[in-house]
Amino acid sequence: MPVYNKLVRDLIPEVIEKTGKNFSTRILSNEEYITELKKKAFEELNEYVETESKEDSVEELADLLEILHALAEYHGSSIEEVEEVRKKKVEKRGGFKEKVFLIEVEDDEG
Repeated sequence: MPVYNKLVRDLIPEVIEKTGKNFSTRILSNEEYITELKKKAFEELNEYVETESKEDSVEELADLLEILHALAEYHGSSIEEVEEVRKKKVEKRGGFKEKVFLIEVEDDEG
C-alpha cells in the first residue's frame, strides 16, 4: 500500500472510499497543520513552476489560492484582509506588471 503522509483536501477520503480501497487518516494538531500547510504551499508552487500549458497553470494557481485561504484562516485572518494588504503594498511599492528586473544599486561606501 503506498504511503503518502501529506495534507490532502477535505473530501479526498470520501473519494478514496468510493473506490473501495482501504486507507488511513488522522487529524493534525495545530502545530502539525501549519507545518503541513507550508509544505503543501511549496508542493503546489513547484507543481505550478513545472506546468507547460495555460490550463495546467490555472489549475495549479487555484490550488495555491486554496492554500492561501487556509493559511489566512489559520492566522486568524481572511483572504479579503490579505487582499487589502496586497492592494496597499501595490499602492506603496507597485506590483510586478512592469517586469522590472533590478540589476544593481550603487553602494554608498564607494
